[in-house]
Amino acid sequence: MKETNFIDSALKVIQIEANAVLALKDQIHGKFDDLCKNILNVKGKLILMGIGKSGHVAQKISATLSSTGTPSFFIHPTEAAHGDLGMIDKKDAILILSNSGETKEIIEILPALKRCAGNVFTLTNNSDSSIAKSGEINIAITASEEACPLDLAPTSSTTLAMVFGDALAVSLLEHRGFTKDDFAKSHPAGQLGKKLTTLVGDIAIMDNRAPVVLEAATLKDALIEITDKKLGITLVSNGEKITGIFTDGDLRRCLNEEKNLLETLIGSVMTANFKSIAHNALAIDAAEIMEKNKIFALAVTDISGNASGVLTMHQLLEYGII
Repeated sequence: MKETNFIDSALKVIQIEANAVLALKDQIHGKFDDLCKNILNVKGKLILMGIGKSGHVAQKISATLSSTGTPSFFIHPTEAAHGDLGMIDKKDAILILSNSGETKEIIEILPALKRCAGNVFTLTNNSDSSIAKSGEINIAITASEEACPLDLAPTSSTTLAMVFGDALAVSLLEHRGFTKDDFAKSHPAGQLGKKLTTLVGDIAIMDNRAPVVLEAATLKDALIEITDKKLGITLVSNGEKITGIFTDGDLRRCLNEEKNLLETLIGSVMTANFKSIAHNALAIDAAEIMEKNKIFALAVTDISGNASGVLTMHQLLEYGII
């Protein structure tokens, strides 16, 4: 067995596939525009189909489309031939992936697919192939070489198909004006879902649980409140509403300036022009505000727009928002 330089092999594969992806830019033309417009006019779902590696890629593209505003699902051609054609409606369109364009299992059911679906689109590497000629629109994308040294295992060609699928999904997403809120509706679980669905009010310390002292309180009173609530911050109230905040950083500055703990009133050293965020805003937006302003906490406003709670960077970390 010959000695192999694994790093050199890996870098060669990456370079070959990177070159193939860059060359794909020259293969995106008017037919891609036509495909996007046709998909946007589909009243039902976009059904992806493929065999082997093309099938795996088709499943990924379908999943990406579904989570970015284009309803889609995958049907395996063999299962379609044994009853799953019943899942396809005239309102649907089909996008077939076949690198060779001559996949036997798909060719055999092409007549049935065209009867069941409203439109059939194809993605192949050969515009003269049987499958390419069967579709209303065929997109032909070609990799100049596979990264596999035997030129057998689909490598560059599957990468191109994946990139094409992402380009398609994002192009449709941008046209639809798809937002973070839209994404969250179809992706409520996992770390990403948590970031897109967790509201400030879900994790903030609100109302009577929030640290608060009166403007007439002393530095000592604020120190006790900050220590008891363990948030590094306290809200400051005039008795009717929140008028400022006071943090442990403010406290350190006061001590450096040798302010008297028993005589200095919080109202004279608090931050009146404080940053805040609404209780019904996304927690991830709070993280962005903190990062932008280089602060560790925000006051949280209630439904009336009055500050009534606190959200800290520690809570964002604890709940996995950042």
